[in-house]
Amino acid sequence: QVQLVDSGGGLVQAGGSLRLSCAASGRIFSNYNMGWFRQAPGKEREFVGRISRSGGSTYYADSVKGRFTISRDNAKNTVYLQMNSLKPEDTAVYYCAASAAWATRSYEYDYWGQGTQVTVSA
Repeated sequence: QVQLVDSGGGLVQAGGSLRLSCAASGRIFSNYNMGWFRQAPGKEREFVGRISRSGGSTYYADSVKGRFTISRDNAKNTVYLQMNSLKPEDTAVYYCAASAAWATRSYEYDYWGQGTQVTVSA
């Protein structure tokens, strides 16, 4: 089992920045690729990006490419989502997730955080 706790959400104005954190406990954190997803009210859960076990590779959805950056600190068992140039359409609950696979689809992730709300005002 891997337990994930998301934090760092909040209310920010358009153009602003936030950094989300996801703290892991349980099994060896560095064994897992980590992903970030988001879900807006009335919409499907959406892939945001992922980072490899070592942190050497990342991949982003087109909607956030160039604005969001995922990083991880395996010594601290934590993955981060730095969000810059935020837009109102980025408003959602953000979730981190862990997968043994290099995955994009939510069903490929085995463990999930509880989510943290990000609200971007116009």
